[in-house]
Amino acid sequence: MQNSVKDQWNAKAYDTNHSFVSRYGADLVELLSLQENEKILDVGCGTGDLANQLKDSGAVVTGIDQSANMIEQAISKYPAIKFEVKDATELDYAEEFDAVFSNATLHWVKPPEKALQCIYKSLKSGGRFVAEFGGKGNVEIITNEIINQIKKAGYIFSDENYPWFYPSIGQYTPLMEQAGFRVVYAQHFDRPTELKGADGLRNWIHMFANQLFTGIDAATKESLISKVEQSLRSSMYHNGSWFADYKRIRVVGVKEHK
Repeated sequence: MQNSVKDQWNAKAYDTNHSFVSRYGADLVELLSLQENEKILDVGCGTGDLANQLKDSGAVVTGIDQSANMIEQAISKYPAIKFEVKDATELDYAEEFDAVFSNATLHWVKPPEKALQCIYKSLKSGGRFVAEFGGKGNVEIITNEIINQIKKAGYIFSDENYPWFYPSIGQYTPLMEQAGFRVVYAQHFDRPTELKGADGLRNWIHMFANQLFTGIDAATKESLISKVEQSLRSSMYHNGSWFADYKRIRVVGVKEHK
């Protein structure tokens, strides 16, 4: 996970309440089609679960994340893997990796053009870039209702407090091509995602959507979250769990031989 604001990530809560992030990334690993001893860069490795899965599949893995909290947790869990605190828009690798892998990260990274240029430069000739992240419309129902409640409470909502970039295929694949990639696969799909328990939505907001509440005191924030829960309960809470309106984009690009 990455973000341009200060390190907001609670790594232990991430592993406890939001393990679905890594779990849903498992079939993205299959799309990578790993070969033995390939060098893989995991961009936005979080607490390292998927990097470890890649290692167990025979890869030589380097995991990077902008969050020092996440990297500290990853190192403690998987000391045999190389983890580093790095920003995806400031990578200094040059033709080092057979593949770049990224799960649930690139919607945090701005500007996307800069990240794609860094990823392209990091790859060996013939290398591949395999990624999944939030696509157009991702968590739109939830975030629209948060913003609605903020405005109803009399606050002005600034677009600067919206931390994500959720592109369509039509937006993102041209950026890949401009960076030099040949796009060989692109998919945009719905993936309703369970946020377990009665506090699932509240936990998700605290982990991922804090920036929307910039400039709002803690007590008011809790009150607004309760109003969001009340408004969305009938449509998004079923059988003891919340279900978030996730929409994902999945892409594969190749750095062709020159």
